[in-house]
Amino acid sequence: MSFYPKVRLTPEEYLASERQAPYKSEYVNGEVFAMSGASPRHVLIVTNVVAELRQQLKQRPCTVYSTDLRVKVLPTGLYTYPDVIVVCGQPRFDDAQHDTLLNPTVLVEVLSESTKDYDRGGKFEHYRTLTSLSEYVLIAQDKHHVEHFVRQPDNRWLLAETNNLDDTIHLPSIVCDLALTEVYDKVETLRGEEGPPIDLA
Repeated sequence: MSFYPKVRLTPEEYLASERQAPYKSEYVNGEVFAMSGASPRHVLIVTNVVAELRQQLKQRPCTVYSTDLRVKVLPTGLYTYPDVIVVCGQPRFDDAQHDTLLNPTVLVEVLSESTKDYDRGGKFEHYRTLTSLSEYVLIAQDKHHVEHFVRQPDNRWLLAETNNLDDTIHLPSIVCDLALTEVYDKVETLRGEEGPPIDLA
């Protein structure tokens, strides 16, 4: 029986390939993992969140990015693409290409069936090593449910969650509010790959 070892890439090899690739991939510990496409409701939730945060941050020294900006978790070597990123103050980039961010303040991920366990577990474990990161938000797309983690002064993370459409999530590090009615605006009209429409009644 023949054995073919996995090809492992250096970070430099990954970035050189990624910058030419027609699709996005994550990278960690020498391995590259292709990212799957997003459902229509996933894209709509991301759009809603970006729109809400951008409006509230227009006159403030914070910037909102979505989907295509790569983040490097410097302490662990993970390269990934969060759904929504907020950076307050001067953004720091990994190199002169300015396409790999090092210092996010808030990260938002929209959960899918295939990634939800990773987003809650292994990926959050990576994210927690980012000293710049103050808040992490997970948004379900198949039901009304938001999980909100806030870093405490002792470096622990406090979780609050809700499935009440009348609730508003307050993001203290950037002094912004996310009303669930806005997060899920028009999502009930879509029949995407994550299941039937959400019942807003």
